[in-house]
Amino acid sequence: MINVTIWNEFLHEKLHEEVTRVYPEGIHIALQKGLASDKLNIRTATLEEAEHGLTEEVLQQTDVLVWWGHMGHDQVADHIVDRVHARVMEGMGLIVLHSAHFSKIFKKLMGTGCDLKWREANEKERIWVVNPGHPIASGIPEYINLEHEEMYGEHFDIPAPDELIFLSWFQGGEVFRSGCTFYRGQGKIFYFRPGHETFPTYYNEHILKVIDNGIHWAKPTITATPVRGNHAPLEIL
Repeated sequence: MINVTIWNEFLHEKLHEEVTRVYPEGIHIALQKGLASDKLNIRTATLEEAEHGLTEEVLQQTDVLVWWGHMGHDQVADHIVDRVHARVMEGMGLIVLHSAHFSKIFKKLMGTGCDLKWREANEKERIWVVNPGHPIASGIPEYINLEHEEMYGEHFDIPAPDELIFLSWFQGGEVFRSGCTFYRGQGKIFYFRPGHETFPTYYNEHILKVIDNGIHWAKPTITATPVRGNHAPLEIL
């Protein structure tokens, strides 16, 4: 079993009727239900819980953290960001979804502004698989069509990804690096673009399959913790 925590601001769903209609229980619950399997032990956490639901105990029990955020990025306490950052460096996986590109934790891990072009125009998005041999692309067709999504366009201000898996084309002509992996410390990070709050993207079977694949890819690797600092020789000199 992989222990997964799905974190969501859970603000839009309580404030905006058009979002409530799509995700009446919240994006986190839609993802929890859509990803449910006998291989994942899923819990949820939200912004307004104590310590944003991300206590030391919760994070120590989390193999992979899934993060969705948008309007409440600045409300996330810096010491919680530092706590999550430390766990990623120790080996916890992190899946960053859609507008969480602007989250404090993603920007801290990337070391860049993570800005991009965007447009809300109900456009078609075609997500092309550009690395079909990668485990995150397992079981995914050559491309995924989403009839309505928010546009994200290049330039995406991130470091060059360690692996590029998906590339999106939008009806207005833009393209975007929509599925990227990064390695930080002992942790693995997967950024996946689709998931605007007013569209039912997280009910799409292929989108859920990608996220599920990402969770299995990002789970901690069982290996010795690196030892650093002044070190005695292993052999007698």
